[in-house]
Amino acid sequence: MASYPAFARSMETMPRRTTPIRSVASRDQRRRPTGDALQYRPERRAVPQTAIADDRENIEEGDRTVLVIENDKNFAKVLFDMARDKGYKAVVELDGEAGLNAAREVRPDAITLDIDMPGMDGLEVLDRLKRDPVTRHVPVHIISGVEQKRAGLNAGAIAFLAKPVSKEALDTAFARIATFIDTVPKNLLVVEDNETQRQSIVELIAHDDVDITAVASAEEALTKLHEKHFDCMVLDLGLHSGDMSGFDLLEKVKSDPDNHDLPIIIYTGKELSQEDETKIKKYAETIIVKDVKSPERLLDETALFLHRVEAKLPEQKRKMLEHLHDADSVVAGKNILVVDDDVRNIFSLTSMLEDHGMIVRFAENGKQAIEQLNKDPNVDAVLMDIMMPEMDGYETTRAIRAMDRFKTLPIIALTAKAMKGDREKTIAAGASDYITKPVDTEQLLSLLRVWLYR
Repeated sequence: MASYPAFARSMETMPRRTTPIRSVASRDQRRRPTGDALQYRPERRAVPQTAIADDRENIEEGDRTVLVIENDKNFAKVLFDMARDKGYKAVVELDGEAGLNAAREVRPDAITLDIDMPGMDGLEVLDRLKRDPVTRHVPVHIISGVEQKRAGLNAGAIAFLAKPVSKEALDTAFARIATFIDTVPKNLLVVEDNETQRQSIVELIAHDDVDITAVASAEEALTKLHEKHFDCMVLDLGLHSGDMSGFDLLEKVKSDPDNHDLPIIIYTGKELSQEDETKIKKYAETIIVKDVKSPERLLDETALFLHRVEAKLPEQKRKMLEHLHDADSVVAGKNILVVDDDVRNIFSLTSMLEDHGMIVRFAENGKQAIEQLNKDPNVDAVLMDIMMPEMDGYETTRAIRAMDRFKTLPIIALTAKAMKGDREKTIAAGASDYITKPVDTEQLLSLLRVWLYR
């Protein structure tokens, strides 16, 4: 069996970048009532409501529990009653912050979540639930009058139901929750035509809480998808086995009503154009570009969509996820040099980095950067703007790499334009990685976490 280091070595020739995909939708899109829909509509309130009497004081060991986080008190009561009818003990919270606290205290088997709430909205609640190892594995079913299905599913919800809803739709939602809770182990489909990497992925993720089916072609994948239900799929876009490409498989799976909500993680070494990424965003939850540092991301993303209990994973895998999640402990106290000719960029980057405990100094051009490094070489990473007058980022990076003591210094290039070939040019100049402007804060922190971890 290949070890994790063997898996890492198998990735060393791949391009260096990981790109989480975020989906954005308008919070003001509303659904109109149809048919026999229940006429409960979300109401935003700025003040706390009187609590609903629930089961929190009567939960005993072995009881199945549902946490209802819902802004509309009338609809919360509907959900409470239905949960009770389905055999669950139910706890109700009418705002996001109280819902988060209850999730940690009650440790429910499942959560129903409204998005349109005052203060902390449902998407922020979901994000925090999925960042907390204690609550990350709990299945969350969104029931909301605000159309944020793509964003909710990308963040790890098992399903999205639009208000107003019928009794039949709620019955289906609770049936889905019950099925999800009862299905152990979860089923993962891996589609990768390289046998070595396919086996490495299986070994990276494998444990007794996941049943993994691994295939080499899109045709085999479609056959397996018709044979059984899968909870998540990992797909390499650059398939060479069979007549169907990874893109074709992605479109075919998402056009199938039975698999429309199947979470798909794109895990590929294929160079993606802007057009490719835009196309993929319509269908896939996450894109991870293979490199030596990407196995942690793959383990993390599959754990999210398979709702794995991290505390029950083997120690090595738990440590991988702990290091990945504990961003501030990795970057706190690190010395960062920001090289940019725009003082506004310097200010915004400095503020963000210092908020995460980093020590920041800056240079307004390449020449200043070289002078600073010669004067004080105590730098853990450089954020290098590429488009600078006189000595641009490429030239500055090459000059830094020409100095022996900075041969391995992490240098992350910041490019204003995502032109084809930018990645190759920055890596050829000596950059460790690159990110486009405007800078995505979470992506930059993720890159720094990867390159600063020792």
